[in-house]
Amino acid sequence: MNNLINFLTAGILAATPLLFGVLGETLTEKSGNLNLGVEGMMFMGGIAGIMGPYYYEKAGGTNPYIALLLALVCAVLCAGLGAFIFSVLTITLRANQNVTGLALTMFGTGVANYFGEAIGHADPSGFLSVSTAVKGLFNNPIFPEPLVKLPVVGKLLFSHNFMVYLAILTAVLLAWFLGRTRKGLNLRAVGESPATADAAGINVTRYKYLATCIGGGLTGLGGLYLVMNAGAGVGGAWVHNCINGYGWLAVALVIFAVWSPKRALWCSLIFGGLACMRYYYPISFIPASIYDIVPYIVTAVVLVFVSLKHNRANQPPASLGLSYFREER
Repeated sequence: MNNLINFLTAGILAATPLLFGVLGETLTEKSGNLNLGVEGMMFMGGIAGIMGPYYYEKAGGTNPYIALLLALVCAVLCAGLGAFIFSVLTITLRANQNVTGLALTMFGTGVANYFGEAIGHADPSGFLSVSTAVKGLFNNPIFPEPLVKLPVVGKLLFSHNFMVYLAILTAVLLAWFLGRTRKGLNLRAVGESPATADAAGINVTRYKYLATCIGGGLTGLGGLYLVMNAGAGVGGAWVHNCINGYGWLAVALVIFAVWSPKRALWCSLIFGGLACMRYYYPISFIPASIYDIVPYIVTAVVLVFVSLKHNRANQPPASLGLSYFREER
């Protein structure tokens, strides 16, 4: 029983960066933009998120809460900047979205690894890392110890860091926004038929820019989590290529979750569990490398099955990946 609880707890930690990535890309795709640069934006969010508190502490700052706030703001802004570049190229200049997204992934990965290695080598410790106090804020439970020590439910529900609950809250709010608010419905209309939305007086360009940039910022939080959290990443220090394909998994999980923030919660948890299964349920004759590729194999199988379903509820926004030319309306 304890092993199962530990496995589920680890699965929740591993699911959190995926959930941020899925939610960010879901919001982007609901506007009709297909941004394949999630991996690059997660890299950008991760490196900016650790550089903010790193330089704050180097300048003599000692308040870990200010450092935490800087990490969050820097991660969102830097990843959002990547999404803004994508938006300018694809919305304003009407460049091909697939090619632009792939270029953003290569750009973000290269920039993050370069600065991570360069700053780390220049530091006396040899690493780009933050203080123990800041690491604690990103890793320690936010609920009091009596709740954490409750049998069974304590570890499952109350033993997590604040970013786990932030990801869950974001999923709930995004589901409410898309399904219950006028602006959310307008956004969905833009993704389904931008010409019709434009004719109804909806500013298509504004909705596409905002959804893409805010979605990019959310994926940056996933990158920050991977860098800062010891349970799902490396724990407050930069490691080369630390995002390790999570961005690509997030893109695939958007399809698995059929563009639903609610389903994204369960899909992320399933794949988070697959990512850490070998640590809790190892099979002696199966190499560790096989366990590492299981999430990607399952992703490919799931995408095949989802693509075979032709009901409208499982289909992407009708204008996904297509540039909107107002002159052709």
